[in-house]
Amino acid sequence: MQTEKLVIEDKEFHINVYTENRNNSRASIGKNGINIRIPRFLNREERFREILKLKKWATETIRKDPEKFDHRQARFREYENEEVFSVGGDSYQVFIKFSDKQGSSARINNNRVFLNISSNLSDDEKKEHASALISKVVAKNKLSYIKNKVDELNKKYFNFEYRKIFLKHNKSNWGSCSHKGNINLSMRLLFAPEDVLEYVCIHELVHLKEHNHSENFWKIVRGAMPDYKDKIKWLKNNGEKCCF
Repeated sequence: MQTEKLVIEDKEFHINVYTENRNNSRASIGKNGINIRIPRFLNREERFREILKLKKWATETIRKDPEKFDHRQARFREYENEEVFSVGGDSYQVFIKFSDKQGSSARINNNRVFLNISSNLSDDEKKEHASALISKVVAKNKLSYIKNKVDELNKKYFNFEYRKIFLKHNKSNWGSCSHKGNINLSMRLLFAPEDVLEYVCIHELVHLKEHNHSENFWKIVRGAMPDYKDKIKWLKNNGEKCCF
């Protein structure tokens, strides 16, 4: 592995260049740097051009929204083998195995999460894969709970029509409502208090009727949850703690 440094927006990033048995080149931005992967068959000139192109892509991506980059990197945790963690009132134990293959996978059995992580990844990528995979399998366990919660709140306050509920490994927002009537909720909400989770559910339910944050939107939210501003404050002050 070849390493160098690159300064972008007054921040220093490590660049890790991996030469691998692959057909194309790619780059990704990890917690502590930029990971570039290039095919082994490239000659010196081709290698130089590919690295230069991918460094340019990474630089432009970070410069477009440096805050988004920082936000993204702060939103996953590191898991130890056989560690026990709690999500949404349930405890899980994670078992981590590394193998020499391209992809990573996960399965869950009786609240035990089994991860098979590719050893070809950088340390940051391994953490990100573990975070995303744990989130995905736990989502399957908790989806019925979330569906029941949304349905209960909807019947209590609104009786709006919606199509489907999805739990997603979403780092950029807490929830969203599509034009088709689907409600998407971030898995990170399972780390929040129940009343905060309920606020986000109510927020997205109201978007079924009011598609923007108009005065009427907040009036409807307030009618269902008068202290909703306290929930917004909690998310602002504690959101970083809600992560897989």
